[in-house]
Amino acid sequence: MAVQLFNLPDPGEGLTEAEVTTWKVQVGDEVAVNDIVIEVETAKSLVELPIPFAGKVVELLVAEGDTVDVGAPIISVEVAGAAPASAPASPGETEEASGPNLVGYGAKAGSTRRRARRGVVAPAAEAAPSPAPEAPAAPVAAAAPAPLTGAQTRALAKPPVRKLAKDLGVDLQSVTPTGEGGIVTRSDVESAASGASAAPVETVAAQAPQGAVGQVGRGAPGRDVRVPIKGVRKATAEAMVASAFTAPHVTEFVTVDVTAMMDMVERLKRDKAFQDVKVTPLLLVAKAFCLALRRNHEANASWDEAAQEIVLHADVNLGIAAATPRGLLVPNIKAADSLSLHDLAAALGGLVATAREGRTQPADLGGGTATITNVGVFGVDTGTPILNPGEATILAFGAVRRMPWVVTAADGSESIEPRWVTQLALSFDHRFVDGELGSKLLADVGALLHDPGTAFLWA
Repeated sequence: MAVQLFNLPDPGEGLTEAEVTTWKVQVGDEVAVNDIVIEVETAKSLVELPIPFAGKVVELLVAEGDTVDVGAPIISVEVAGAAPASAPASPGETEEASGPNLVGYGAKAGSTRRRARRGVVAPAAEAAPSPAPEAPAAPVAAAAPAPLTGAQTRALAKPPVRKLAKDLGVDLQSVTPTGEGGIVTRSDVESAASGASAAPVETVAAQAPQGAVGQVGRGAPGRDVRVPIKGVRKATAEAMVASAFTAPHVTEFVTVDVTAMMDMVERLKRDKAFQDVKVTPLLLVAKAFCLALRRNHEANASWDEAAQEIVLHADVNLGIAAATPRGLLVPNIKAADSLSLHDLAAALGGLVATAREGRTQPADLGGGTATITNVGVFGVDTGTPILNPGEATILAFGAVRRMPWVVTAADGSESIEPRWVTQLALSFDHRFVDGELGSKLLADVGALLHDPGTAFLWA
């Protein structure tokens, strides 16, 4: 029997690090090949990682909440007939690579583990206090060690205790440990949480989870809340800044009578062929946008700065902006323009559900060519959306409302009638989508939503 290390593999898309979200195993558990042992959060998605060998879990080398570099060891497992691990088993130490490194099966030389929301982290071996002398026969509380000193940059606690502290908003550095060897126990964290009202802002707010700004703020009236900028929120912020200051944006608007589109939505909901999928106005907007992009194919493109070329894409990989607890995600449906209306509905339903569960894979977030953002679900009429990096167009679909509308009859007479009305906004990269092309694309989307039968004329 020997101990073998499992190193953090590359989750995909060239990502270099991930945050440990949830351990699926504990020390002493038996694991089989391809068992899911850990869930990590990257800048794009939540990913469950299987282990490539079987054995008994010896140690969890990283805690929930830690940010880990790709290739760093995360768990040690006792396996039968394996060679001893080449890296020291102590978490935080580096592994010297003597030959080619395969991601997930050997840590990169010099790779380290670092604690999220902290400064420089000392290796666990350095942070461990010297063995305490034997305590005299006295109550346990009398032998409790002193709080960690400034030289001990990381509090000692087991992964479940770290998760409890994170959930309760307790900074482990501020907790007085009572466990053997200076370890923070569960009761220590619970005691600190019960007295958290007297803690300073920095202590309470530092552990606020992603997407929970409002909830934390309401739970702690009168105190500021600090939410770490990481994961999806950090990636989105960087992408939006890069897009806004790289591509010259132009946004155009059109108000459309979509009564015929809403009638079609109701007919499809009653159609037996669509009983297994969700039919919404967004479905018809997505189909109309795909058809309009095929008709104006120069807008289904991207700007290649390095090659100084405009890339005209063969397929419309349609992105749908989805608000999730972790931030904004834009997964895309590959070759959406080639799908039937039923298949597009199924793909949309699966895409949104997966995104909201945080299970979108990195591959589904890359390669998009155009995006729809449905601001209407929030009761918003329109907006000026920022382009998803690398794409030429993004369409904002506003709320559909009953409004008075001037209707022209076949004989030319006019009347004011209540109609279903929406607003569309199209932002485009003005480096290669000029005003004429952008206007034609937006007008075509509006025409299809006003009269879905227009699609037959284009066929």
